[in-house]
Amino acid sequence: MPMPRMSFTIPNLLSLLRMALVPPLIITLINGHVKRALLVVLLAGISDVLDGFIARFWNQQSLLGTYLDPLADKLLVTAAYIILALPGLRHGAFQIPSWVTVLVIARDVLLVVVALGLYLTAGVRSFPPSVLSKITTVFQVAAVVIVLLTGIWPGLDTTALVLVYAVAFLTLASGLDYVWRANRLFDRHPPAPPAGSPTAAA
Repeated sequence: MPMPRMSFTIPNLLSLLRMALVPPLIITLINGHVKRALLVVLLAGISDVLDGFIARFWNQQSLLGTYLDPLADKLLVTAAYIILALPGLRHGAFQIPSWVTVLVIARDVLLVVVALGLYLTAGVRSFPPSVLSKITTVFQVAAVVIVLLTGIWPGLDTTALVLVYAVAFLTLASGLDYVWRANRLFDRHPPAPPAGSPTAAA
């Protein structure tokens, strides 16, 4: 299978656009403009869908895109969870428990650390997300949307609470699944012994 091209494509521009939406999302939430925040999330969602469609349909997948796409998603989700967990803001929406936000951030940090460890020690360059990880991301985004909607329709508070707890469970489960998959990959790609060791000399 050929290595994805390192090129600047339309999908990459769309990923950069999603990154550029992070400051407007933070500003709208801090200022209590829930409807504007929802519009920002909608724009991000549309760009994400277009990103994937164009990359596949017009064969514009690139090595740069494999990093930019998930990074843009993580930045938006992380920013939303941090702001929506802060007490006393004027967004008027359901407040996400701070421990859920910490769990979401900790999982993402874990993914980066494990992926970096696999690359540095075993030379593993590709570690695609599992089905559970994709489901977790969908629930994380859905929870943000519902939580924002509670700022308009307070009757959705119970739905938001259920979704947030589902996010916590899935985030923890996908983090453990990620570690398990990484351990299996590490067993299949053990690090090369250091030069001069008995194994290397043999």
